[in-house]
Amino acid sequence: MTLTERIQKDMVEAMKAKQELRLSTVRAIKATMMKYKADNMKEADEATEQQLLKTLVKQRVDAREQFEKAGRPELAAKEAAEQEIIETYLPQKVSDAELEEAVLAAMAETGATAKAQMGVVMKAANARLAGKNVDGRALSEMVKAKLV
Repeated sequence: MTLTERIQKDMVEAMKAKQELRLSTVRAIKATMMKYKADNMKEADEATEQQLLKTLVKQRVDAREQFEKAGRPELAAKEAAEQEIIETYLPQKVSDAELEEAVLAAMAETGATAKAQMGVVMKAANARLAGKNVDGRALSEMVKAKLV
């Protein structure tokens, strides 16, 4: 079942179950996919779909942080709930052990030892973790910690 088919099925289920939050979140995902298709005149491939979903998750994380800073916990909770729903369509997150393994392998592969070479290590680590759900911030912090 493709992501588009799964989204359509989940949208119908959310309508029948009268799950307003889930329905609005799934509709936002569908709208993002349709916008990509309209803008690029082609269907999104699996990697592009994952990237679009990661962008939606990042938007929810940023919005949640802003709402928390503004003292609006109810809106922050809504963003967190939407983030969880969107993440169900992404592959399982990479564990800390897998992340560390990829960073160490990338450092060995590139020969990087200084913080000035962080970009090279990030690129190599991202290449090793391609197709997996990686938190960019966690990856960046891990690379910073490993480089001297």
